[in-house]
Amino acid sequence: MTGYRPDVDGLRAVAVLFVLAFHASVPGLGGGFAGVDVFFVISGFLITGLIVRDLEARTFSLADFYARRARRILPAAATVLVLTASASWLLLPSLRAGDVAADVFTAALYVVNWRFIAQQTDYLAAERDPSPLLHYWSLAVEEQFYLVWAPLLLLAFWLAGRRAIAAVVVLATAASFTLSITWDGPAAYLASPTRAWQFGAGALVALALPYLSRTPRLLAALLGTAGAVALAFSLTLDESGYPGLQALVPTLGAAAVIAFRSPVSALLSLAWMRAMGRLSFAWYLWHWPLVVFFGEGSAWPVKLALVAGAAIPAWLTMKLVEEPVRFSKIVVELPRRGLAVGMTAMTVPVTVALLLGAGTAPGNTVATATVAAAEQPARLDPAAARTDYPPSAGCEVELTATTSPPCLFTPSGSGRAGAVPGNDRVVLLGDSHAGQWFTMARRVAQRRGWTLEVLTKPGCPLPALKVVDPRLGREYHECDRWRENTLSRLEGESPPRLILLASLSAYADAKTTMTGWRPTLERLRRLGAPLVYLRDTPLPGLDVPACLSGKDAAACAFPRSTGLREDPLAARRQPGMWTLDVSGLLCPGEGATCPAALNGVVLYRDDSHLTNTLVQRLAPRMEQQLEELDLIPTVL
Repeated sequence: MTGYRPDVDGLRAVAVLFVLAFHASVPGLGGGFAGVDVFFVISGFLITGLIVRDLEARTFSLADFYARRARRILPAAATVLVLTASASWLLLPSLRAGDVAADVFTAALYVVNWRFIAQQTDYLAAERDPSPLLHYWSLAVEEQFYLVWAPLLLLAFWLAGRRAIAAVVVLATAASFTLSITWDGPAAYLASPTRAWQFGAGALVALALPYLSRTPRLLAALLGTAGAVALAFSLTLDESGYPGLQALVPTLGAAAVIAFRSPVSALLSLAWMRAMGRLSFAWYLWHWPLVVFFGEGSAWPVKLALVAGAAIPAWLTMKLVEEPVRFSKIVVELPRRGLAVGMTAMTVPVTVALLLGAGTAPGNTVATATVAAAEQPARLDPAAARTDYPPSAGCEVELTATTSPPCLFTPSGSGRAGAVPGNDRVVLLGDSHAGQWFTMARRVAQRRGWTLEVLTKPGCPLPALKVVDPRLGREYHECDRWRENTLSRLEGESPPRLILLASLSAYADAKTTMTGWRPTLERLRRLGAPLVYLRDTPLPGLDVPACLSGKDAAACAFPRSTGLREDPLAARRQPGMWTLDVSGLLCPGEGATCPAALNGVVLYRDDSHLTNTLVQRLAPRMEQQLEELDLIPTVL
């Protein structure tokens, strides 16, 4: 074990600069997210070294350990949480400020990474603007690591000393690494079990340092320099599929830089690098809220200026909060005082979050003009619109599922799980842009005594397209399997009365999209049922309920040119297929913009999906169109 390492402070500077460059969207530095990996390795190295050193000296105390962590991290983190919460109340629409309040609450309790995992996994969650506290996921992971790591090493030491600690570190690191390359989705990136191996890599360096220090000078210089090269190379990594095996590059690179003295160590030990490293924690806390509040949609030079400017509040936080508390003789004297500081630093932002959340509770309304000038202005409820989903009883299958459940809705209104579909049924088929039409499809089927069969998978194009799912960070193979399984399933069932199909039109360009539609349509035509394509609806490209909670409806209108984009399938006549197009109702006239609300109804529940209230209002008109096309019997 060793004492203060100036080069490790310098490595912190490298890590924070990586992250700043990434969040500033600096061209050519897209792999800067790997700076977080470097921070994790540093933490594992320092914390494990501290714990083992104190255990062997018989001076280790869990209370003292947690008190030191509380003094070091919690006051500065709480300061930024409180100020970010206050800024969100002043600068953001009320719904979005309410989201931030929930983020503050979970960030103060250091479980916000699990909140973000749940949000990104939930297909019904609205597509929302980024949280100003998104970067707190890494602090949550780190605190969860501290909570488990210290007692685990203490128990191992009690059982069999240093060898037991080494065995525990090796096993925990191996288990976590296995999880990191086998788990999919947001949890792979944001969960503590899949990131613990990077702390473990640093811990292994700490345990092996007495032996690594004997490495011949030339070899050590080569290995340390190779580690620095690996870190530089990590700037070229792609977020797709990360962390996975790619994370070995920055993790092993950082471990090598710490483990082996090299010319890089001397560079990292320079005074200005050490100073930047000491500032790194507060700088990391401050940079992202400034980008979110003032840099959304801006070019990278603006974002770069913001993250650079974040050094000013970071320095003030370090000098006025972090260092005074961390080095206070009164606080340091007794562990319980440090723990009290930590509890206060958690309680204050939790209280602020609860107050902010109460101030932005659902029920906020805004006035909007109606279509008919003679009518009185209606009142919109953006908070209700955000959760105005179709009552499809979980028919939209989860992220990694490759088959749909037997989602059948009988004329009486009850589902029949496991029932065999008959001929008298309507099939609703596609992605979430098909799922949004559930209420309309349910009306068409129910009024004719038919069953509705729902086969939808969010984020999965019905045309045969290869897509990358941002939640998985890789090609969406499950989508391809679901599409094949669903078409095969329909081919094995009795022909339905009607197939309603829909799919987001923005997965690919028009030519690629049409190429993907051909094999799907060929198989559907062979079923012998009428095909009705529901033209893709306008895409606002903004969180409509959040916008409406802070502005009037006119201010939330979106450009027609981008929102009402071409739908290549709707624009081309297909044999055996009819098209229903309600885009003229959703974006009436020939003006430059499309509305976010009409006649007191919020049209969208997020940045692309219709509210169920709107679908209910459109359903009779669409049913009538189907009757006029003689595709369904007329019902009086």
